[in-house]
Amino acid sequence: MKVVVDFGVCASNAVCMGIVPEVFEVRDDGYLYVLDEHPPEVLRDRLREAVKSCPTGAITLLEDD
Repeated sequence: MKVVVDFGVCASNAVCMGIVPEVFEVRDDGYLYVLDEHPPEVLRDRLREAVKSCPTGAITLLEDD
């Protein structure tokens, strides 16, 4: 799977980071960073939770081909 963030919509509120800190990080500069665009399968359920919990709907999970 691939994690995609629409940075034009993202508010960098760190909700996703609280759910999956292995993948998302809001740094001191106030911006969200995706630490692993292709995270391991074991994180799928938490990533789905992050997608559903994102207040701006900026996160999408894509299936790898």
